[in-house]
Amino acid sequence: MPGVTIPNQITLARILATPLFMVFLYAEGAVFKILAIAIFALAGLSDAVDGYLARTLRQETAFGAFADPIADKLLVAAAFVSLVELGELRAWPVVTILGREFLVTGLRVLAISEGITIRASALGKLKTLSHIGLVLFILATRYFGLGLWGHGLKDAFLYLAVALAIISGAEYFWRGRGVFRGTLVRR
Repeated sequence: MPGVTIPNQITLARILATPLFMVFLYAEGAVFKILAIAIFALAGLSDAVDGYLARTLRQETAFGAFADPIADKLLVAAAFVSLVELGELRAWPVVTILGREFLVTGLRVLAISEGITIRASALGKLKTLSHIGLVLFILATRYFGLGLWGHGLKDAFLYLAVALAIISGAEYFWRGRGVFRGTLVRR
């Protein structure tokens, strides 16, 4: 099967790791908390690995182009929503971040329907890295504590993650602005 590539298998593993991460996140006991952090860290790292392998091995596929960003969004959204439920984050930054994800995904889908591909940008990748880093930082402070600096650093990471979400979202819409020119919806 042409779509069964190593990068696609890594992407599927990231999707499957998301509910496992959540099970361990909510489970009682230090071992489960460590496993939750480890699974999230490995899943976050796998995002860079599958993209690198797809390009290096020339195994870029339509499935990978579709599933990879979905896997990222699923993992990060699951973590952020869980952290709101656990009282680690307020809802407004999470809604801002997830709203950006829906809008950019919608833009990319619309672009595809017009035969245009809007590839991930450096800012978009930095945004993803900031979101993964924020989740890992929150989990580390939650379970291991980082003293007086922990809350201040958490807020700094949170504002950075929100800012990168907004700025990278604006960049995607700027780069994809041609999608809206002359496009009429016919019913």
